[in-house]
This record gives sequence, structure tokens and C-alpha cells, in this order.
Amino acid sequence: MAALSPDAILLTGRVAVVTGAARGIGLAIAETFAAFGAHVAVCDRDKPDAELAMTLDVRDPVAVEVFAEAVRERWGRVDVLVNNAGGTFHAAFADTSPRGEQTLVAENFTQVTGMIRRVLPMMPPGSSIINVTSSEAHQAAPGFAVYAAMKAALESLTKSLALELAPMGIRVNAIAPDAIPTEGEAGVRERMLARPLPYEPVRVPPLGHLGAPEDAAAAAVFLASDLAAFVTGTTVHVDGGINAAGGWRRT
Repeated sequence: MAALSPDAILLTGRVAVVTGAARGIGLAIAETFAAFGAHVAVCDRDKPDAELAMTLDVRDPVAVEVFAEAVRERWGRVDVLVNNAGGTFHAAFADTSPRGEQTLVAENFTQVTGMIRRVLPMMPPGSSIINVTSSEAHQAAPGFAVYAAMKAALESLTKSLALELAPMGIRVNAIAPDAIPTEGEAGVRERMLARPLPYEPVRVPPLGHLGAPEDAAAAAVFLASDLAAFVTGTTVHVDGGINAAGGWRRT
């Protein structure tokens, strides 16, 4: 095996698509990709900012088609797809209406499958798909039952697609962040405090401090780069040790 070059971490000239990139983790990933040399196309319901940016709802297949076509016309391919867009609300399962459930399913799962289907024909061998899930995909999440189920479904999809797409030379992995404050997370937490359930999540992870969106971005750069050329079908937990701790709490 040849020695690794320091340039293996660079994304110079690669075309990256990042969804949900107007703020938080998506914004950090898009900005970090650009800093590592990638051409970056982003979309979000709020106005994003990048080399190619569109304001759209990823649940809208027509809007996704327009976005993907714009990427194809500009660069002709997609080397990295980061499915970061998603969202949730805090409510007991019994209080979640069928309409609310369908919103969670569409926002956290079916929009991902739709984006992958549309972008996949533009992905050459050596490309990378990165799905942003959550630590809730790996543990109980009272007040977020449907959201957690969809993130778990996305974890399962990641593994299955890793096998299906391996013959095409396309890698598929996931990032499961937690304990990373963002504007969206703050809004959900505020609603949790207003309507508390008998449980609350761990706030401080075993490392003893909260993370930052840039921590998730660092994992995304690794998975998108040649350093992860032999990594597929796995999940990187960017959570300060919360998943490893299980039910244990630091005192």
C-alpha cells in the first residue's frame, strides 16, 4: 500500500451537494467543503449562500429536479452528496397526528431517498453519499418517536445502499451528531421545556463539553475525502461519547 499523501484530505475540484445548508451543521459542512477546495451547491428552505445556492423545500420533487439540473448544467457531475436537511418537533406519540407523522416521514426519510435517486446518475466511481442522522436513531427518544424511527430507517438505508452501490465504486456512510447546539436544536429544546415529558436527554456528554457544527463538518470532510476510500456502510458518531455511554451519566 502506498503511503498516504497529506493531500488525501483535500476535496479540490470535487462537486459537493449539501441539503439544509442555510445554518447549523449544513452550513458548517458547506463552508468547510469549500475551504477544502470543493465546488459546493446547497439548498435550503431559508436562503442559503454558496457557489450555487437555491431556496427550496427538499420534499418538493419538482424543486429538487430544478436544483439537480442546475448542478448538472454547471458541473456535469456530483462527487459528494450530503443529505443534511431534516427536522422535528417535540410531542408525545399519542399527541402526534397522522398529518404530523407524515410530515416527519417526508422531512427525514423520503426526501433523502428522492434526492439520492435524482443525484445518483450524476455520481461517478469514487463518489460519496453522506447521510446525517442522529444519536436518536440508536437509542430511545421519548417525545421524538417518529423522528427517531425515521433516522433509524436512514441508518438502515445507509447500510443497504453501501452494498448496492459498492459495485459502482460509490461509498455510503452516515454521521450521527448529538450535543451540538444549533438554532434549530435550540427551538426544539425551548418547546421541550414548555411541554415536558417524564424524561430529558443527556445535555453534557462524557467529554465534558458540547460540540460545534464544525465537529460534524470535520467528519463529513473525512468521509468525502480519499482518507475514507475504504470506508462504507458505517456511522461516525459525533457526540462526545453519548452513544457509547448508553444510560450512563457523567457525574
